[in-house]
Amino acid sequence: MSETNRPVPSVGMVGGGQLARMTHQAAIPLGVGFRVLANTPTDSAALVCADVQLGDDRALPDLLTFAKSCDVLTFDHEHVPEPVLRELERAGAVLRPGRDALRYAQDKLLMRVRAEELGAPCPRWRAVTTVEHVADFAAGTGWPVVLKAARGGYDGKGVWVVDDEAGAAVVVERATGAGVPLLVEEKVAFSRELAVQVARSPYGQVAVYPVVETVQRDGICHEVIAPAPGLDEEKATHAQELAIELAHALGVVGMLAVELFETERGVVVNELAMRPHNSGHWTIEGARTSQFEQHLRAVLDLPLGSPRTVGRYTVMANLLGGGDPDVFGRYIHVMARDPELKVHLYGKEVRPGRKIGHVTVVGDDHVDLLERARHAAAYLKGEA
Repeated sequence: MSETNRPVPSVGMVGGGQLARMTHQAAIPLGVGFRVLANTPTDSAALVCADVQLGDDRALPDLLTFAKSCDVLTFDHEHVPEPVLRELERAGAVLRPGRDALRYAQDKLLMRVRAEELGAPCPRWRAVTTVEHVADFAAGTGWPVVLKAARGGYDGKGVWVVDDEAGAAVVVERATGAGVPLLVEEKVAFSRELAVQVARSPYGQVAVYPVVETVQRDGICHEVIAPAPGLDEEKATHAQELAIELAHALGVVGMLAVELFETERGVVVNELAMRPHNSGHWTIEGARTSQFEQHLRAVLDLPLGSPRTVGRYTVMANLLGGGDPDVFGRYIHVMARDPELKVHLYGKEVRPGRKIGHVTVVGDDHVDLLERARHAAAYLKGEA
C-alpha cells in the first residue's frame, strides 16, 4: 500500500508510547525508515521521532492515511479495533502481526480457547455474564477467583481478584453496565511469575530469549531478572518451546511475549502480548539483539539477530513517578554511585505511580544487581 519511493523500507508503528520510542532508537542503526502515528505531539515517541503523523491511532481514516506512507504497519499496543484492522488489510496494508494473530492478544476469551486447543497449559477458566456464573465456577475451584475483562485490559487494569460472591457482584455489575465481556479464572498457586519472548519472521525463522523472572505488584511489572535465577533447565526449555509453538500456531510476526506462572506442575500461560514488552526491556543492554531491533528485523522479514545474553545476569527495574517531578535533577547521584547502570526515561509527565522509565544493570550476581537497580529506581522516584 506504500506510496513512497524510498530506497529502504519504511516501518510505521501505530501508537506513540514508550515502545514506539524505543523501537525508533533501534531503527536508526538499522538504517530503515520509521514513522509513528501518535495521538498528540507530547506522546513519548512523538517527542523524539522525526517522522510523526498526528491522529487517532484507532480510527480508520487516520490509519489509512498513515499506511500509505509505510511498507509495513506494526503496533505499540493491541487496541486498534478488529473491524479497523480488517479494513486496513482490505485496502492493501501489510500488518505485522496480522489481524488473525492480533485477535488472540486483543481478546482473552479467544486466547484461552485457542491456547487450550493447542494443548498449552492454562488456568481453569470460564466466560461469565452473571454473578451466579462466577459463584458456580468458584464452587469448583474455591475462592478467591480472578475476574478479567476480555478486552482492553493492561498493566493490571481490567483484572480483579475477588474473595467472595459480594465482591464478584460489584465487578460483574460494573462490567455489564459498561458492556465489557468477562471471564473468570482460578487463582493459580504459583511460586513466581516468568516471561519468555520469541521473535518470528514471515519466513518462519524464530529467535527465543532466555526465560526471565518478573516481579509484579498491583498488576504492574516492577522488576525483571534475566535469566530467571535457579530455573530448572528442563522447565526453561519447555517454556521456550511453548513460546515458539504458540508463535507458529497463532501466526505471529514480530515479538511475542508469553507471561507465565511457575507452579509445582510446571508453567501455566497467563497472558500474551504481540509486540515488544516490558519484560524484554532488559535486552537493550543485556542481549546481543534488543527486542526492539528484533521486532523490526522480524516485521521486515530480515534474518533475526542473536538473542544471547551479554552477561551472566541483567536486572531491570521500572521507574514509577513520585511526588517530585525533577527526576533529571537526581541523575547526578545515581550516575556517580553506579556508573555501570543505565537509565532510560520515556519523556512522560511525572505522575505518582505512572511508569516513566526504567533502569538496567548487567553483572554476575543477580542479588547485588537487584539491590542496585532498586536503589536507583527508588532514588530517581525521590524515595531514597
